[in-house]
Amino acid sequence: MTALLSVATTLLLLAAIYRVVQRHIGFQAQRPRDYAQLSPPMDIRKHLSGPIRCEGVIYGPTGRVSSRFTADMLGHWDGNRGVLAEDFTYDSGTRQSREWRLSLGNDGRILAEADDLVGQGQGQQEGAAVRLSYTIRLPESAGGHVLQVTDWMYLVDERTIINRSQFRKFGIKVAELVATMRRVEA
Repeated sequence: MTALLSVATTLLLLAAIYRVVQRHIGFQAQRPRDYAQLSPPMDIRKHLSGPIRCEGVIYGPTGRVSSRFTADMLGHWDGNRGVLAEDFTYDSGTRQSREWRLSLGNDGRILAEADDLVGQGQGQQEGAAVRLSYTIRLPESAGGHVLQVTDWMYLVDERTIINRSQFRKFGIKVAELVATMRRVEA
């Protein structure tokens, strides 16, 4: 019994150390203020407006590419409220259409809604980056799982955004997405 208690205590300690490291080092430790001084500054009303072409990959829980995709997006803004329509085509041939409804506060805070979100997403734009956190329900064809998502978008230049997202279930990373989004000039 003492050995079992010792193993359980060690596992709990390792789990606690892992959580502390994740919160202070790496992807989850980023904060919008980390990018406040980077330029050019990102304004989602400008950089997520008009036609956008996206290419990306999704990594599964083992770190290997599990899916590739392209997407055509179209953003429209009326003041601080916008809609970003997304039409995805995956390497499997599956198609998916989604629509984000976004509100930008004067302080850079972002509220996000979409039909597949559980509740409302929240984010912040600051400097050359945007963070958006939300809970998503995957389509039944993808298992119907409910995942916590953190999206980071980094403005590279006036036309290019790099998007990196991590998907977690019960705090464990189960997928990661990396994509390039480029505004298409009319």
